[in-house]
Amino acid sequence: MNWKLIFQLSLFGLAMAFATISLVPEKAEFVFWLIIFIICAYLIVKNCSGRYFLHGFCVSLVNSVWITGAHVFFHKTYLANHPEMVSMSANMFLPNHPRLQMLIMGPLYGAAFGIILGVFAWVASKLIKKPTQA
Repeated sequence: MNWKLIFQLSLFGLAMAFATISLVPEKAEFVFWLIIFIICAYLIVKNCSGRYFLHGFCVSLVNSVWITGAHVFFHKTYLANHPEMVSMSANMFLPNHPRLQMLIMGPLYGAAFGIILGVFAWVASKLIKKPTQA
């Protein structure tokens, strides 16, 4: 496992953690994440010799740490800028404890998106030609 690469790619998640607090609207987040996932998948394939799915999965798990931490710490600002999230969390467990909800759901979202990024990386490994070793 290339832990240095995993950490470096997770910095996209750190940037998005702060960007989603007040800059990036929830409806536009998908576009940013799609671009990030494509870049990460490409870089995983170019810099790793195998375990592409696992590398992508781990990147998203580390991303979830950054994102959950930032959203919990700045939860008032985050929720003020994401009314859809407020209404959604009102129908979930612990509706009066949004920070605890974020702490519980963050790793679950990280795992779910880890599967998606893992598939992106695996598919990229099938599409991107690596130079043959001489």
